[in-house]
Amino acid sequence: MTLSDLSSNLITILPITVLLAWGCLLLLADLWIPPGRKWLTAALAAVGLSLTLGISLAQAGSSTVGFNGMVEVDNFAIFLDVIFLGSGLFAIAISHDYLKRMEIEYGEYYVLLLFSVAGMMLMSVAANLIVVFLALEMLSIPLYVLAGFARPKLDSEESALKYFLLGAFSGGIFLYGVALTFGATQTTSLRGVMASAQAGAANLILLTLGGALLLIGLGFKVAAVPFHMWTPDVYHGAPTSVTAFMAAGAKTAGFTALLRILVIALPEISADLTPILWGLAALTMIVGNLLAIAQKNIKRLLAYSSIAHAGYLLMALAVYGQAQAADDAMAAALFYLAAFAVASFGAWAVIIALEKTDLSLDTVNRKGLMLEDYAGLGRKSPLLAAAMTVFMLSFTGVPPTLGFAGKFFLFRTTLEAGTPAFVILALIGVLTSLLSAYYYLKVVVIMYMQAGDPEVRSDAWLSLTAVLTAAATVVLSLFSTPLFRWASEAIFH
Repeated sequence: MTLSDLSSNLITILPITVLLAWGCLLLLADLWIPPGRKWLTAALAAVGLSLTLGISLAQAGSSTVGFNGMVEVDNFAIFLDVIFLGSGLFAIAISHDYLKRMEIEYGEYYVLLLFSVAGMMLMSVAANLIVVFLALEMLSIPLYVLAGFARPKLDSEESALKYFLLGAFSGGIFLYGVALTFGATQTTSLRGVMASAQAGAANLILLTLGGALLLIGLGFKVAAVPFHMWTPDVYHGAPTSVTAFMAAGAKTAGFTALLRILVIALPEISADLTPILWGLAALTMIVGNLLAIAQKNIKRLLAYSSIAHAGYLLMALAVYGQAQAADDAMAAALFYLAAFAVASFGAWAVIIALEKTDLSLDTVNRKGLMLEDYAGLGRKSPLLAAAMTVFMLSFTGVPPTLGFAGKFFLFRTTLEAGTPAFVILALIGVLTSLLSAYYYLKVVVIMYMQAGDPEVRSDAWLSLTAVLTAAATVVLSLFSTPLFRWASEAIFH
């Protein structure tokens, strides 16, 4: 490899390299930052993410391949990098006060956050199944540690162990899928897999089995039913700032891998995988929404809510094999991922503002996380209550919010697939959205219609995050068509 080739390869992963180097340097710098001034570590982490975001945006409009086709930088990767790096910045904004309040303020938290974001960015450029697996581990291992960051709280340790065990299990299934795919096509390149199948050189039965295992492995990551079992317990037990980051960033990374693999590598077996994706989408929407109704803890409610939203996103993947709707399906999925991330961080910011400091080991459900703890919030903190109302309406899909625009594009794309099966799937999506209104609006009713005196944490960054994301959820919905066009420009072929 010549020096120019090496330079060209490194440019393709320059943002990831910069972020990893910044994380390593931050780990060393944190040794000289005293315990009472960890806000400096948070600020330096935010600077690193902002710098990386600038470098990533500078690559917009280009389409380059590096490391013999193992990574591809395109508009798809840039679009998702904006979501990942934005998620990292929002996570830092809602974390500093929370970590200090819970007496778990350690500099390693921000370093692990940077490493996880770097793994997500690697996922967005992955063009080889081996790179996809490495990215999965790179983003997941820091999250295993972060989930147990509130040690010695038993529920935090339990969530970390469950997340680790299920993550290792799903990683093994994914790797077995990679092995079968390689056996079927003699390559792990995504485009090589497609070329082998199109040339008739692949063992389609083995390839279908491999594709199914890849789908199952990633199904755990995106919390699709029936691979969702870990989600409520992990979301509940992990520090709330970590839960917020997982809900937005990790889920987006999982769908990034699914989009890359299904659209680039496996279009030739779409007829075999479409019924599976159809069933996963329908089951995930139904189960996620039904189980959310019974929840009394806000973290568990949003955990099941995130499962339901994974179902809506799977609707777009279910039609990936329909040529007339494939491009719009991918654009709709990207738009919905961005809309969900914005509303999700805002909702978790409000939750953190109400969560009480409680370091005891036996009061899991008495920390300001129960639904009744939100009674009176409309009177006590009108701004936070209004923001939470916007997020609940967006999750439901009520205009004028980004959530409404996202569901509109998803349902329209599913209907455009033109078969009765997809019409039924869209109908299931509409009906489950109506069902979700019960538990989302229940939060709004409690905030405004029930008397109470909630303890609200006064923190500028928390309030700013809630207000900015609420404003973005409403204002950007008015410009949903240009945003959808931007998402359309990010699709790949």
